[in-house]
Amino acid sequence: MTKTVLIAGKFQNGAGLSGYVAEISSAFCCASLGIVPTVRHADYIGSWLEVMREDSRAIVRAASLASKAADWLLAHLPGDSTDVERQTPTEGRAAA
Repeated sequence: MTKTVLIAGKFQNGAGLSGYVAEISSAFCCASLGIVPTVRHADYIGSWLEVMREDSRAIVRAASLASKAADWLLAHLPGDSTDVERQTPTEGRAAA
């Protein structure tokens, strides 16, 4: 994973896009489980827009990793999967 850090007022890619991936994963999981995310989720994701503009492939990499993480988390929920009707993040986005 790459990290983006603030150096001299500019974001530098390194090893921490993980926070961004985690936040997108959280949004995917919330959507799949019918949980309304807070405004803070959108604000945090929005704070990465400048980095995403500088590296056009970063959003694709981050979204791909986030989707895989959310799919894994949702697949490991406790209980019978028939108890609650859920969509994986990939299925939920395809329907939108």
